[in-house]
Amino acid sequence: MSEHIFFDNNSTTQMDQRVLEAMIPYFTQKYVNAASSHSFGLQIRKELEEAKADVANLIKCNLDDLIFTSGATESINLAIKGFALKNSHKGKHIITVTTEHKAVIETCKYLESIGFEITYLPVDNMGALNLNQLKASIKKSTILISIMWVNNEIGTIHPIEEIAKIANEYNVMLFSDITQAVSKLEVNLNSVPLDMAAFSGHKFYGPKGIGVLYVRNRKKNRESILPLLHGGGQESGLRSGTQNVPGIIGIGKASKLALNEMDSDRIRTTANRDLLEKNLLEIPNCVINGGISNRIFNLTNISFGDIDHNLILRKLKNISVSNGSACLSSLIQPSHVIKALGYSDERALNSLRFSLGKFNSSQEVKKTVEEIKSILNTLIYQNVKAN
Repeated sequence: MSEHIFFDNNSTTQMDQRVLEAMIPYFTQKYVNAASSHSFGLQIRKELEEAKADVANLIKCNLDDLIFTSGATESINLAIKGFALKNSHKGKHIITVTTEHKAVIETCKYLESIGFEITYLPVDNMGALNLNQLKASIKKSTILISIMWVNNEIGTIHPIEEIAKIANEYNVMLFSDITQAVSKLEVNLNSVPLDMAAFSGHKFYGPKGIGVLYVRNRKKNRESILPLLHGGGQESGLRSGTQNVPGIIGIGKASKLALNEMDSDRIRTTANRDLLEKNLLEIPNCVINGGISNRIFNLTNISFGDIDHNLILRKLKNISVSNGSACLSSLIQPSHVIKALGYSDERALNSLRFSLGKFNSSQEVKKTVEEIKSILNTLIYQNVKAN
């Protein structure tokens, strides 16, 4: 068992040692700029194409439809802003969901500030979206729908195939943040007609600083997206800047490993999540936030009654869990996702997200449960004594 227990794998993951080993030569030996026209550069370009093919194989798409970025946040901004700004003459209405990642929410708020109309669809107390409400929200000026495949805080799996059919029926572009789906679900973009999708390498044991934007039929549709970065015209002009060679090699290797090990990782991680959840729910007043029937297998989000999550976090030594999205977890504020389920600020502030990964063990689960039970007993005793 590791000295540090990490149950915050939806924020980032430990890089797989095999990924690191694949990347190292590209820092010290194969350090050339992939855009160079000499033989060394051409060789590196060929190796990047092989890595891109591994990524395409993981999500089952045409490798020409992939654009490398610095991460999912950049990909989201490029997809939503780039498409909206380029196509504003067709309409200025965008539909999204209240439980989206802040990278989507804040991008939409920016577009709202410059004249776009944004519809934020609600969810029920299980985190599910009403597809009839989605249909009813589409109008002539709707140019884009943005709905994540898997929610990062409560794990809700949205019916993305049905959503794609709706978007296609109304001839509206569909973008999805698939960050929490990649490597956990069998993603097949050849059969699920998403128009655009985004994800990051560091969410599935790859390196930080590398992400992907998928654009269906990119060569045909690249003119429909306005680049946000201008320069040397890399990534077919959609994302200028020197390519992150080690990062691309790393996400390629991580993709290859994920494809080969997805089933075994899912079985082991599900067992550990279920063990953790079962034991934590034995604690009085502990309840799960969101639904459990249509949820990603590595995550549980639990409310601890009237105990503030920050009190638990401060006392957990060498155990990492989260109070929400990593983009917001440094802020003491209620999760917008938990509030969107219809719960109070208090419940949102008394909740913790446990997101497990392939390197976690059952021993770590048992240790974490012991620590949390001990902390709660102490806090409850202190509350009783104070009153």
